[in-house]
Amino acid sequence: MFKFWGDGSDAAKALVDAVVVRSTENFNWTFIFILAVVFYVYWTEIQKKNWEIVFAGLSLYGVHWLYEIGNAVIGRIFRYPLWTVSNASTTFILLKGVCWELSMMFMLAGIISVKMLPDDKNKRYFAKNGKKGISCKLAGALEMALLFALFESFLAGTSNNSFIWVYKWWGVIPVFITTYVPFFLASNYVPFMEPKKRNRFLITEWVLVAVLLIILIPLGII
Repeated sequence: MFKFWGDGSDAAKALVDAVVVRSTENFNWTFIFILAVVFYVYWTEIQKKNWEIVFAGLSLYGVHWLYEIGNAVIGRIFRYPLWTVSNASTTFILLKGVCWELSMMFMLAGIISVKMLPDDKNKRYFAKNGKKGISCKLAGALEMALLFALFESFLAGTSNNSFIWVYKWWGVIPVFITTYVPFFLASNYVPFMEPKKRNRFLITEWVLVAVLLIILIPLGII
């Protein structure tokens, strides 16, 4: 049921080789429904002027895209990316490692993470006897990262191979440390930065995403 590491098998490699990026063969109307839900969530927060919530969502989502672009480039250079979604598990594959449903989930993940923080965003756990304790933002990021890493382990073990790990050294632990921890650090810290630094981060992040997609997709690299 759960899979904790890639197995390097020929079967896993064959599944990755069979992936068809941006094909509409499996397209269906759930694509539109998911988009409508995401739009509703963001527009509701914008109407309420909950800008920190919106910034949290956009911060994580931008990091997500940078990781997915990097993963696709790794696949192009070394033949196999670190993670891949299967044709059978989705209606539309955006890049080798990310499908529409997964990407839209990540568009909401930052919002969910920051909403789960205490009302006092400066709260620290275990802060007593002169000890500074652990920031609730850091604790929240680690908790969400662990949850997502374990869920990815479940996806990697599904019968339709929703997630495919080829490399034997890639699995739950590196996913947790190198991928999900940065994701949720972005959502939990960036919205509360000094405004100039926050805006600089978001603008730089999204300009880089746009430039990479505009260049790499037409070249057939990703």
